[in-house]
Amino acid sequence: MATMKAVVMHGVGDIRLEEIEKPTARPGEVVMKVAACGVCGSDLDRMYKKGPHRLPLVTGHEFSAYIDEIGEGVDGFAIGDLVTAPPMLPCFECEPCLQGHYSLCENYDYYGSRRDGAYAEYVAGPANLLLKVPAGLDARAAAMVDPAAIALHAIWRTKLTAGSRVAVMGGGGPIGLFSIQWARIMGATEIVSVDVSEEKSQLALEAGATSAVSSPEELDRIVGAGFDVVIETTGVPAVADQSVGIAARHADVTLIGIPNAPVEISAPNWARLMRLEISVRGSWNSFSAPFPGSEWTTTLDHMANGNLKWEFMITHEEPLEKVADTIRAMYERTIHSSKVLFLPHGPALSVN
Repeated sequence: MATMKAVVMHGVGDIRLEEIEKPTARPGEVVMKVAACGVCGSDLDRMYKKGPHRLPLVTGHEFSAYIDEIGEGVDGFAIGDLVTAPPMLPCFECEPCLQGHYSLCENYDYYGSRRDGAYAEYVAGPANLLLKVPAGLDARAAAMVDPAAIALHAIWRTKLTAGSRVAVMGGGGPIGLFSIQWARIMGATEIVSVDVSEEKSQLALEAGATSAVSSPEELDRIVGAGFDVVIETTGVPAVADQSVGIAARHADVTLIGIPNAPVEISAPNWARLMRLEISVRGSWNSFSAPFPGSEWTTTLDHMANGNLKWEFMITHEEPLEKVADTIRAMYERTIHSSKVLFLPHGPALSVN
């Protein structure tokens, strides 16, 4: 029996590096040799607060990998191909799926929360849901397509056009940094990042924000009549309320962040929401038809041609041995981080 190293979650806070059986490719599947797997904010709560849908479980869902084994009936892939893996596996049978709304699938599977994910040396999955990575694109970039596509999916739910004023709440995190870049690519004339630290403000400026603020007082000085588009990435209840409070007439507020407490809109901001006819939208995942959607293919194109920067936001590259301690430190906010990547086979596999 072939084995591999994997980070296995046995309970909330009970995260162990173990030697487990290496998966094999069933019909229609491939086994992938994980090149890089990024940390999503949802991993923090899943591993140290809420727990996943089943236990034990290998977590991790933002990943790229090389094809290592090809199952029966799989065409179009060769051993060694670099792929990026959309983490959701839709059922393709429910009503939303039949309408092409795959992010709204009612019976989906998901790497790292419902099925074993990629904080491991190898992971298996359906071949037909993978995307080949353009030649020359770094495998670390390919592991960051998911957060970039999530940002694009959210922005496409707005009326952002050339000349828009845009505010990105949580602009120093990965989804915020990609949101800033997409807004710039789409022609926004003013892009303001709102975050909590000078380090994150500097990252936002590097992403292309025209200004970056880290206090309510700084934000108040530049709000003016408000922002045409507000992208909320933090999930902090007070920030959702604040997002409505800085929105302009007929603005779009799109909520990406996942809150862990009730969200209240204050009376003044509720009045603003109504009187200025502000639209508040939710945005979930990153998928459209044909699966995984233009969000993913557009992201790969812009990464490959250099329009979408990614390397500057990486603050940590670590081996599997550091998964539990690093993610705990992120959860407890004892380290400064933006994009954290784990490289199960070391840095040698990170460059295509």
